Parts: sequence; structure tokens; C-alpha cells
Amino acid sequence: MAYGVVVPGRPTGVLADVWGRSVIRDVLLLAGAASTVGLAAQIVIPVPGSPVPITGQTFAVVLAGAALGATRGALSMLIYAVAGVLGVPWFAGGTSGWPATTGGYLVGFVLAAALAGQLAALGADRRPVHTVGLMAAGNALIYLVAVPWLAVATGMGLTAAVGAGLVPYIIGDVLKTLLAAALLPGAWALVGRRAGAAPDRRF
Repeated sequence: MAYGVVVPGRPTGVLADVWGRSVIRDVLLLAGAASTVGLAAQIVIPVPGSPVPITGQTFAVVLAGAALGATRGALSMLIYAVAGVLGVPWFAGGTSGWPATTGGYLVGFVLAAALAGQLAALGADRRPVHTVGLMAAGNALIYLVAVPWLAVATGMGLTAAVGAGLVPYIIGDVLKTLLAAALLPGAWALVGRRAGAAPDRRF
């Protein structure tokens, strides 16, 4: 079946839209996604020689974007970033305020959530192999912004910034990606069964 073909009876769009939309539901989803990332930020493993700890944020960010779609995903991460800068203690380790050296990650979160949401709206969260690509693209966009930002903010060279802001997190990102490759298609499979839809064979 061709990419993007809609089959009658099969749920379409992103997961957040399966049961319809309303302003109240969207507000709750935005707040819930921002809070989930804030909670994931409290899973902190310090990395020697790096100002960037290992957290669960990137996993939560890309997953939230895929579930909410591009606009709501980006808005939820914008809420997370702005609220944290204004004083909500839900950045890594319960901190708040503008993180000068790691601010690029916050910017990357907004962009990555939007990208993941757009890819999910096209169906890239329906099967594990495509979910892997979705997660990889979201993570790559975060680092594309965050690593150069880290280099400029700290005065270290780009190579050193890659070593401090990217390399230590690759294994964790791979594990998170594999988990997402099970969770997102699994959620769609449950939705499809509830709707009485045939399995998605578009990919």
C-alpha cells in the first residue's frame, strides 16, 4: 500500500487525536507533556568532564512530539523551557533559570518535538523500523543545535563539545530509541484493535 494512503476504519493522525480534540484536552496535553519532560529531567546521571548530565529528557521530548503532533509538541516544549527559565524547578536535577551552557538543548527540544510530530503525522510512528528513524531524527536535531551552542558558551572547540555534549549519550539514546520503537507502534496496535481496524501495512 502506498505511503500515506488512508484506509477507512484505520486511525489516522497522531495518537493524541485518536479520541478527538478540544481546547481543554489540548491544554491538558500540553501541560502533561511539559510536566513529563520535567519529571524525566530528574533522572540525572552526572558525566565526568561534561556540564551535561545524562537524563531522560530527550526520550520524553521526542516521544511527546510524536504523540502530540508538530504544533502541540513544539508548544509543550516551549512551555517547559519558558516555565523553567522563569523559575519552575524542573530542569535537570530540580534546577531552574536560564542554563547558559546547555540552553541549546532547550532550543533543540522545541525543534525536535516539532519534527517528531510532523513525522508521526505522516505515519512514521506506526512501525518499529520507522519509529527508530523518527527518534534518530529528533535526537540528531537536538544535538545539531546543542553541541555548537555548548562549544560557543564554554569556549571549547567543536570537537571537544562533541565529546562532552554528544558522545557520552549515544548508548543511552540507542536504548531509548529501541524502547520508543516498541511503545509507539504498540500504542497504535492497541488503538487499531479498539477501533476494529486492520493492521497497518503501509510501510
